[in-house]
Formats: sequence, C-alpha cells, structure tokens
Amino acid sequence: MAKWDLSKIEEWEPPMTMDEYQEEALTTAIYPEDQALAYLSLKLCGEAGEVAEKIGKSIRDNKPLNDKDLAKELGDVLWYIANLADYLGYELSEVAEMNLTKLKDRQNRGVLGGSGDDR
Repeated sequence: MAKWDLSKIEEWEPPMTMDEYQEEALTTAIYPEDQALAYLSLKLCGEAGEVAEKIGKSIRDNKPLNDKDLAKELGDVLWYIANLADYLGYELSEVAEMNLTKLKDRQNRGVLGGSGDDR
C-alpha cells in the first residue's frame, strides 16, 4: 500500500502513471541497442534476484525486511520491465492491462491456480 503524506494537500499531485514512469525511465537507458533484448532480459532477472536475496537473507538471519530497501530494488525491476516493454513495442499500461485481462479470464474459468500459459 502506498505511503503518501497528504498533510499538505494544496501541494499534492497525483502519482505518475505507469506510462509516465516508462517515458521517464527511457530517458535514463544506457545499453547496447544491438543486444537490447538479451541485455534487458538478463538484467531484469538479476534485479529480481536482488529482491529475492534481500528476502532470503531476512529469513535466514531472522531479521525484519527493510521495506524502503526492498522498494528500491523493486524500482530497479520496474525500470527493466519498462524498458523491455518499450523494446517490444508496448506501453506499461498495455502490459498491465493484458496481464489483468488474462488473470481475470483464468479466475472466471476457475483455472487461476495450476501451471501452463494456455490454461
């Protein structure tokens, strides 16, 4: 759940949209264009691994997670997703909408659990 401080409501602006984030993320992209798909995919996996590492170490060491550190890692994952989606010709909002449509369809058919892309 978002943790916004709305105490100064006159200064409040709504959070950016997914597509606005993607547009900004693309301005910071530095990677070899001729290897974009491989680079973005591998780096996405690496950043997702960093999220898993933080959670695993928290379990191993029996220490609470640092929510802010974990959120920063999730931001790195999001950056790679935004860039990969753009490479594939999609806006983040389109990817999100396709995903929810797929999940709701599975839910309606009673096959949300299980495995396989075409269930």
